[in-house]
Amino acid sequence: MIRLLDDSEPTRSSGFRMVALTEKIFAKDGWLQTKLNLEHRPQQEEMAIRVAQSFAMDTPIIFEAGTGVGKSLAYLVPGILHSFESKRPFLVSTHTISLQEQIREKDIEQCRRLFQAVPELERYAKFESAFLVGRGNYVCMKRLVRAADERADLFNQGNQQTLDQLAEWAIHTKTGLRQETDFPIPPDLWDAVNADASTCNRKNCPAESCFFHEARQKVQKAHLIILNHSLLFSLIAAGMSPGGDTPGILYPNDFLVVDEAHTLPTIATNHLGAAVSSYALDRSLRILYNPKTKKGFLKKIGNPGDYRLVGDALAACAEFFQQTAGAILRKRDQVRLAEGEWTEPVFQNPLTALVQRLKALAQKEQDETRADEIRDQQLRIENYRTVLLRFLELDFDDQVAWVERTGKTRQIVSLRSAPIDLAPVLRRILFQRSTSVALTSATLATSNGMDPFLSRIGGDGQQHGAVTSPFDYERNCEILITSDCPTSGGQTSPSTLQYWTECILRAVQAVDGGSLVLFTSYRDLAAVVRGCREPLQAMGRPLYEQVAGGGRSQMLDRFREAGNGVLFGTETFWTGIDVPGPALSQVIITKLPFENPGHPVFQAREEYIRNRGGHPFLEISLPEAVLRFRQGLGRLIRKFDDRGRLLVLDSRVLRKEYGRAFIKALPKPSYKRFSRADWDHTFPKPPGDFESR
Repeated sequence: MIRLLDDSEPTRSSGFRMVALTEKIFAKDGWLQTKLNLEHRPQQEEMAIRVAQSFAMDTPIIFEAGTGVGKSLAYLVPGILHSFESKRPFLVSTHTISLQEQIREKDIEQCRRLFQAVPELERYAKFESAFLVGRGNYVCMKRLVRAADERADLFNQGNQQTLDQLAEWAIHTKTGLRQETDFPIPPDLWDAVNADASTCNRKNCPAESCFFHEARQKVQKAHLIILNHSLLFSLIAAGMSPGGDTPGILYPNDFLVVDEAHTLPTIATNHLGAAVSSYALDRSLRILYNPKTKKGFLKKIGNPGDYRLVGDALAACAEFFQQTAGAILRKRDQVRLAEGEWTEPVFQNPLTALVQRLKALAQKEQDETRADEIRDQQLRIENYRTVLLRFLELDFDDQVAWVERTGKTRQIVSLRSAPIDLAPVLRRILFQRSTSVALTSATLATSNGMDPFLSRIGGDGQQHGAVTSPFDYERNCEILITSDCPTSGGQTSPSTLQYWTECILRAVQAVDGGSLVLFTSYRDLAAVVRGCREPLQAMGRPLYEQVAGGGRSQMLDRFREAGNGVLFGTETFWTGIDVPGPALSQVIITKLPFENPGHPVFQAREEYIRNRGGHPFLEISLPEAVLRFRQGLGRLIRKFDDRGRLLVLDSRVLRKEYGRAFIKALPKPSYKRFSRADWDHTFPKPPGDFESR
């Protein structure tokens, strides 16, 4: 990995030089404008300079940049310059694949063209970039060959056919990434051939013959390293951060930009705790030996006694999760663990016996590669046993633990934990590492400014700033808010669902382009879709429905191509959706996006704030709902010439005192009230500018 120069004075001098170059690049009539013919944006200029200064001084910064500012160039340009000069790794973490693709396919090349076009910047055009992907996403050729040799012992007939497809694909792929395959790969098959194993090491898999180690070499040589938030926090949780007093987040002396930083609290919550599920444990045991198929890792090296050990462990773990569900999940799908030892640790002896047997097999195995594979399996099972015991003992300091049902059929039982207060955790891993960390997003502030977000992430006292969107919302955006929809918190009433259904159908008919309808629950979404399906079909409007556990990329592509479709979405569709032009001419928000008050994490954080004398609604519920509301509204206008309508079907915005916070979050101050009595003249075919975008 590239290193920081030993002498701090040249490094600081290079930092100031980087700031000066950034000013010349982003200034009015600067190089970005004269060499790439890009429009000068004062907001982008301000952001770029502020970020460059934070890089130069190795200080954190939190910066909100409204949609259309061009924030990716505002941090990429100074970041690349600084990395090139200081010989330090520059990390950029994103939440969505679409932003990563934009950086890879557009922004990086714009940076390179800029540097090539300016003699003073020409040497920076040689910067190297790489994408950091978890090693479990790569196929390991050595493990693939071994799996093919032992296919009869490891896999059933169907998986053996997929293995042949995988082997053929591996001959032609340039990256070895699973995401490039166009056929489904069963989890147990991929577990047997991916690079996330001790056997896939530099000794066994040199870079010239290994996709993962080749990619790792590129990362080690790169100035710019791009990854996603999930991997960032997974690596931090796994202890990858530099130890001791060495500066850096993942690598010694690196510096970091976190784009789409509004998702940071959610991602950190998901990755900075413990988790184990009935599905994951069952799958890991069946990789060793599957009693149904009589296939598995132990088939070649084990004996009938070993198969019985696995069978005993499978039965014991199934019993444990069944008892857990019966004792805790009788009435709800998510329940906080208030007391430990809710059932007996029936898994303990069978898993211990299996771990000891795997240790013995590894010690006597002559094949070093196979011994490594056995140890990997042993450590995996041992880790599951340890985590299960931690949950039974509630061995979690400053964390909340809970049990939940997951999966499409709600048959998977999961045990999870998460930090109650994220602030001290994120402060330690992001803001106290003696390096620059820049957090940015289009939506970080509420009606109370950025203080709620800063407090949540441990960024109190850090420098921060904001620039507004350059888009003309006053001219290009119409905002309508209902005054009489019978909306309230809790479960949605039939009358509210009926109001939504009728109003959505009228609103869709009133625009020529596509509509995005946002919900806060799958139950509400499904109910409204049932009422809209036939009428939309009669209108000739394609309907796209998000389902629990379903992917969004392909559905979003179809919606974008249709041009006049109606997409009903929840969860992930509130953020990170980029559909410019007429294909998205209207965003309809059915209900204010307050957090589920019954979620164990929310309950624990409420208690924590109340115990210290705070106000949970004002400190958590309202700020988070306003940020999510802003994210949903932000799906509409994505380009300077975009036009469209925002429709809010929650009358609490107008009826409740806290509704003022949502009014202030609107992209423009003017809006129109409407009621059921106004529908006939509220939703005619929009004239003039609003007829189409």
